[in-house]
Amino acid sequence: MAERDWHVLLVGGPSGTGKSTVCGALMRQYGVGASEIDDIETAVQAMTTPEQQPILHHWSAHAESREWTAEEIFDLTLAAAEALSPAVEAVVQSHLNHGPPVIMEGDYLLPALAGRIRSPRVRVVFLYEPDEAQLVANFLGREQDEGPQYMRARVSWLFGQWLAAEAPKHGVAAIPVRPWDTLSERLQIAVR
Repeated sequence: MAERDWHVLLVGGPSGTGKSTVCGALMRQYGVGASEIDDIETAVQAMTTPEQQPILHHWSAHAESREWTAEEIFDLTLAAAEALSPAVEAVVQSHLNHGPPVIMEGDYLLPALAGRIRSPRVRVVFLYEPDEAQLVANFLGREQDEGPQYMRARVSWLFGQWLAAEAPKHGVAAIPVRPWDTLSERLQIAVR
């Protein structure tokens, strides 16, 4: 197993950038488990109502939102990530206090949250894909039955561009996912 100087590794970034794939490789390399931030969203949704957490229940309560622009969907994604931040922070703190080492990955991680979690035992990195056409190809490769997902790719591209600009403001790294064959090594360098 590879040596690590962290207890919690947070890997954020938009959908379609390969977070789950690279985190799977890191799990094997470091011999630690992983958790998806999407699971926290699912748990919070199950324990709340649309009145209590309107942002987190938005898609199930407002089907008409699927006709929104990519910019509007991106804004809602940021709002949902901010709404989940206290839950994500609590899970990180739980792992720091008495839980096993873990890699947590997902779309709903924001640089501001990463900046608030000041612990030498936590590392944070964001991934992004700078080529929107590559995101279309990534989604098509993993979800062929859906056909090309141009709007979803656009939202992910917007999110990635925002992360690339925002992460350094909070003292965390944002790295492009390509070249893919060196991503794992570049990610490890970024979290040292």
